[in-house]
Amino acid sequence: MKNLLPFLFLIALAACKKKDTTWNTDWVAPAVNDTLRLTSLFNDSTLVAGASNSINVDLTRTILNIGLSDFLSIPDTTIKQNFNPTVNLNNVPPGYQFVNSIEEHEMSLDPIQLKKIHVSQGGIYVKVSNPIGTKAFFTIQLPGVTRNGVVFEKSYIVDAGTTLDPGVAEEYLDISNYDIDLRGEQGLDFNLIQSKLTIKTDPDGPAISISTSNFFRFEATFSNLIIYYAKGYFGNQLFDEVTTFDVPYFNNITEGSVTLPNTALQIIIENGMKLSLKGKITQASNTNVNGNTVNLNSNLLNNTFYVSPATGAWNSLAPTYQQLSFDENNSNIKNYLENLGSSHQIGYQLQLNPWGNVSGGNDEIFPFSKIKLKVKAQLPLALSANGLTLKDTFDLDLEQDNSKTHIESGTITLKATNAFPLSCDAVLYLMDSSNVILHSVVAGAQISSALLGTLDATDGLYKKNSKVDFVLTDAILKDINKIKKVMVEARFDTPNPSTGLSEMQSIPLGAFLAVKLNAKLNTKIIL
Repeated sequence: MKNLLPFLFLIALAACKKKDTTWNTDWVAPAVNDTLRLTSLFNDSTLVAGASNSINVDLTRTILNIGLSDFLSIPDTTIKQNFNPTVNLNNVPPGYQFVNSIEEHEMSLDPIQLKKIHVSQGGIYVKVSNPIGTKAFFTIQLPGVTRNGVVFEKSYIVDAGTTLDPGVAEEYLDISNYDIDLRGEQGLDFNLIQSKLTIKTDPDGPAISISTSNFFRFEATFSNLIIYYAKGYFGNQLFDEVTTFDVPYFNNITEGSVTLPNTALQIIIENGMKLSLKGKITQASNTNVNGNTVNLNSNLLNNTFYVSPATGAWNSLAPTYQQLSFDENNSNIKNYLENLGSSHQIGYQLQLNPWGNVSGGNDEIFPFSKIKLKVKAQLPLALSANGLTLKDTFDLDLEQDNSKTHIESGTITLKATNAFPLSCDAVLYLMDSSNVILHSVVAGAQISSALLGTLDATDGLYKKNSKVDFVLTDAILKDINKIKKVMVEARFDTPNPSTGLSEMQSIPLGAFLAVKLNAKLNTKIIL
């Protein structure tokens, strides 16, 4: 209808010469020729082929999908290593090495205790200061920071300076794809970065003196680190949330009821990390467009479950799973789904490492490690509809000048070939900008269910032809300038061809609704 009406009134918008000569004529215009299939309503992953030439609806939603970056963030960290002599050094010869020391620096990650990480992106800002009157040769090494087995090392020749105005060298270095060992010098700790500083005087410079007031400084700031892999202990963080997800199409269902076949709903917890999980599903509910809320009731709710760590490594990681299945034997799942809720809420609690650091700091999280929580229901596309009512509203802005050529009355004729086992009664409501209904246009007949038609041997589908008229009266056309919105109401039933009573019907593969719309318009021409 939205594409049709502008075409119908195209003639009325044309200006003609103002003369007294008038006459009426009938115009017949083809408007729409289209075929509606289920694949145009849903994405291909929602509808899957079932048994016996039927369709299954796969209602799978991932409501939690977290990886390493969702709970581990490495703060920007500055490590510093300073040297000043405890006694004055006189007549230091050229090329004399007077500093060679390793220090450890703690990263603030508590309660997380990391042993190893792989950096996918990030950098180090390095700055060194020389307070003496000759060039100084700095060698900076970060033991444990390696790429392809080669330890991070940089050398700088820093110009001469003074205590108040030291010579400075600085540089930003990309450390993407570096591995960092955080176990410290002895290999037994965690969250520790090592630095090794070596300083010597200029081999080609003069002999100098170094006093206790001279401070040699080295700083390295790790910034914007994005972690690709981590090994250690990740604490026992608790995720306690209520997540909402929507099924927007159900917002259009305003009346009636459906009966669904027996089915089950699964909540699946996937653990792709090499650490233990404890959890529970605390609640599940859905609310339909009329505000009716149905809570899922089951003894599976608020019961603690455990999920073992994933197994394997980089190329062989295998997640572990916990599945809770809600069916008619342990829940009110049928009543829950038949509420046709457009807004769903799932409450859950998931805790990492519920027993603490039982792995000795050997938990691992890989780049493709995920903790996921999915809601899944796959059911045959079968239903019993009793006055199931869908409404949809769209804007419409049409005008015509009754003093010029204009449409006085008309009929929109819909010819349909229906291969769905659903019958449909349609009504159009024409509204003003405040949603006040000005006119209603009731279809002159019903779009009949395919089961009232005949079997087409070429594709194995039952098909029924119907013809439906929508009459555009003179009263409607006189108010056309006031009409700003159109609401389409469709009431669906699944009648038994013999009894006419609604009963469960399966939607076959390939089901379609082919429609042709024609407009017959009575137009008053003014010349």
